[in-house]
Amino acid sequence: QVQLVESGGGLVQAGGSLRLSCAASGRTFSSYAMGWFRQAPGKEREFVAAINRSGANTYYSDSVKGRFTLSRDNGKSTVYLQMNSLRPEDTAVYYCAASDSIFIRFITSKYGYNYWGQGTQVTVSS
Repeated sequence: QVQLVESGGGLVQAGGSLRLSCAASGRTFSSYAMGWFRQAPGKEREFVAAINRSGANTYYSDSVKGRFTLSRDNGKSTVYLQMNSLRPEDTAVYYCAASDSIFIRFITSKYGYNYWGQGTQVTVSS
């Protein structure tokens, strides 16, 4: 079992920045690829970003590429999502997730994740 706790959400103006954190406990953190997903009201949960077990490779959705940066600290069992140049359309509940897969097609899909956090709200005002 892996427990995930997100933090860092909040209200920010368009163009601003936020950094989300996800702290993991339980099984060995470095055994999991980590991802962030988001869900806006009335919409499906969508992929935002993922990072492989070592942190050497990251993957982003087209909508956040160039604005968001995902990183991890395996010593602290924590993953970070730095979000810059935020837009109103980034408003959503953001979820951290852990996957035991090593395949890109799985870690870039919500169906590839075994464990989920409770989510943190990000609201971007125009």
